[in-house]
Amino acid sequence: MKTVINIKVDKEIKTRAFEVAQSMSLPLSTIINAFLKKFIADQSVTFTAPLIPNKRLTKIWKQVEKDIESGRNLSPLFTNTSKMDKYLANL
Repeated sequence: MKTVINIKVDKEIKTRAFEVAQSMSLPLSTIINAFLKKFIADQSVTFTAPLIPNKRLTKIWKQVEKDIESGRNLSPLFTNTSKMDKYLANL
């Protein structure tokens, strides 16, 4: 027997979730049912915060991106670990 649950969701979340479900050729209700079944089976819910790098890591990452774009500070590709070990030993 099916029943209806009315929940409040941010409009953008609903729209994006609907689009993703549609791209998978699934009704959004199927996705929600799967989440609810997992919630029942696990009897837990996990919330994750987005990973946001601190200022120091952001600065380092920007430098790495510049190095990659300019071809600086990059090691060659290695075909085996012996060549890699030799390269690293000579740094």
